[in-house]
Amino acid sequence: MAKTWEPDSWQDFEARHLPAYEDPDALSAAQETLRSYPPLVFAGEARALKKDLAQVAAGNAFLLQGGDCAESFAEFHPNNIRDTFRVLLQMAVVLTFAGRKPVVKVGRMAGQFAKPRSSPTETQGDITLPSYLGDNVNAIEFDPEARRNDPARMVRAYSQAAATLNLLRAFAGGGYANLRQVHQWTLDFMGRSPWAEKFEHLADRIGEALDFMEACGIDPHTMPQLQRTTFYTSHEALLLPYEQSLTRRDSLSGEWYDCSAHMLWIGDRTRFPGSAHVEFARGIGNPIGIKCGPSLEPDALLELLDTLNPGREPGRITLISRFGHDRVERGLPPLLRAVTREGHPVVWSCDPMHGNVVKSESGFKTRPFDRILSEVKGFFEVHRAEGTHAGGIHVEMTGQDVTECVGGAVAVTDASLRDRYHTHCDPRLNAAQSLELAFLLAEMINAETEQRRADAA
Repeated sequence: MAKTWEPDSWQDFEARHLPAYEDPDALSAAQETLRSYPPLVFAGEARALKKDLAQVAAGNAFLLQGGDCAESFAEFHPNNIRDTFRVLLQMAVVLTFAGRKPVVKVGRMAGQFAKPRSSPTETQGDITLPSYLGDNVNAIEFDPEARRNDPARMVRAYSQAAATLNLLRAFAGGGYANLRQVHQWTLDFMGRSPWAEKFEHLADRIGEALDFMEACGIDPHTMPQLQRTTFYTSHEALLLPYEQSLTRRDSLSGEWYDCSAHMLWIGDRTRFPGSAHVEFARGIGNPIGIKCGPSLEPDALLELLDTLNPGREPGRITLISRFGHDRVERGLPPLLRAVTREGHPVVWSCDPMHGNVVKSESGFKTRPFDRILSEVKGFFEVHRAEGTHAGGIHVEMTGQDVTECVGGAVAVTDASLRDRYHTHCDPRLNAAQSLELAFLLAEMINAETEQRRADAA
């Protein structure tokens, strides 16, 4: 990447949404500990993801990126990791079966801790404390000691990320992702969902296809593509002291890679001109995502692309649009046209979550499922009109039976939000809503595929 770049170059630029640490010696000690630890992921894996994303950019694959809004220390449990992974597998199978193309699976897992906040402080009554910035910075409890920004939390976050990655690798490569197990992926509480029943029918068809292969003399047990899957991790590269500490020079290529995750992204609040976060991302070889919201102008986006991908390497950049259901069809086309005109080979992905947050009558922050679906439909319609590829989906979701987003076939109502509202930050789709979205998304992918075939004919 850039020759004049070093892992600490970002410190010469404006850094927003970073915590202020009271004890610089404690920060240095935590960073030194992290620098001595092994990488969480490897450069070769990041390059493999970049290659897969290049296929998405070319229209030959689809990106499924999903997971927690903000991982927490309190909810760290193997069952939670397993259930979220299981729902992502279900979604991927639905999308692969419908679209007849590979699905690149990327989790918002094993590192998605830090969160930007609208205000650096929070006031309850007559007490003002630092805002909660994620479990790798401080704690969610409204208490002076809990809200103290503690750099030692970065070390704990590393340990949790390492354990999460270890389990994900075991699930992906140890037989859990075997397509013969597809019937066992449905969570018990999803039985009341009509989409769970539809998934069972799909699982039956997959089983029949595997039986047919076996009858033809093709042994599914010897085909690695049917026995395991490739699963990547990602998070927002927000807490730069942490990211810097896990950046390593690859011994094969000589390039720098952030070994905290396979893919990192830059948020809507940290992609401004002169941003320390952009400067950091400029020098690492990982695939990079950029959140694109209503405030992003086409010229500013092109400048970002020239900075982050001057060599126009396919698979390097994923543009994650997040406009809101009522603004996507107006806000996305100017960006899409500018990028297409300049010939940047990007993945276009839709984040239908962040632009659709509302305050419910009961006082909870929520996201209506119909607005989420509306933004996804608008995203596909814009790409269909422009003749470009709607390449991916980026959702905040969980395998838990939560009640955080209203709507869906198994309707979560305003009154039921309080039943199981567990998120540490933003509302997430539950397992049933995630699977419902996958089936509805599959219909859109089918329509796009048919349109491309018609245009080719």
